[in-house]
Amino acid sequence: MEAYTSFAEVYDTFMDNVPYEEWGGYIHRILCENDINDGILLDLGCGTGTMTELFAGFGYDMIGVDNSADMLEIAMEKKEASGHDILYLLQDMRAFELYGTVRAVLSVCDSVNYMTDPADLLEVFRLVNNYLDPGGIFIFDFNTVHKYRDVMGDCTIAEDRGECSFIWDNYYYEDERINEYDLTLFIREPGHGPEELYRKYRETHYQRGYTLEEIKGLLKEAGLIFLDARDMDTEGAAADDSERICLTARESGKQV
Repeated sequence: MEAYTSFAEVYDTFMDNVPYEEWGGYIHRILCENDINDGILLDLGCGTGTMTELFAGFGYDMIGVDNSADMLEIAMEKKEASGHDILYLLQDMRAFELYGTVRAVLSVCDSVNYMTDPADLLEVFRLVNNYLDPGGIFIFDFNTVHKYRDVMGDCTIAEDRGECSFIWDNYYYEDERINEYDLTLFIREPGHGPEELYRKYRETHYQRGYTLEEIKGLLKEAGLIFLDARDMDTEGAAADDSERICLTARESGKQV
């Protein structure tokens, strides 16, 4: 699983079209429906901390876990600016460790798709179940096979934002259900006056497409209880043409 390195510097710039507040509001409603209005929450695969900050603003005590030091450095800058008391941990989600249990675990922006081996995803789910309070809630999203195969496919995306630009080449491998995306980044170096200098960086990332039935099977094997699956864009029931699914599961196995 690749950690974000060069891309971390410009991640928020290129992700400004992600509806974090809309997604956060939806997840917050799910938490409140399950009587989780306060307490400790874990943001698993927190990246630059945008969603972590949002839930800290809702009044939760937040922990953020990510395996990219570069992404967490930006998250720490946001924490300093906001004044929120957030604990950030540099850990791999396949082997994360907490000091105790939490009321809920969140994981957004298809972090679980970086688990290209189902056995690794099963371990993540087992750890989530282990660190949830009795009856705690796990809410996460994932990109579907349909999105990787039929929407993103073998396509190229390019954007120029002035201070930075990228070329994003996607390659989908049907048999393995792996989506490879090669990022070529051009980031402007400061302090060069009218003669602008851009540095070129390259990163390669891999994600795996999962079906809803596969995810439900892994949750069950990990001891979690499936509750609901919704289309992240419409908030309606997950369907065959859903590109991103938001799933809710409950902890099981612990005594209150």
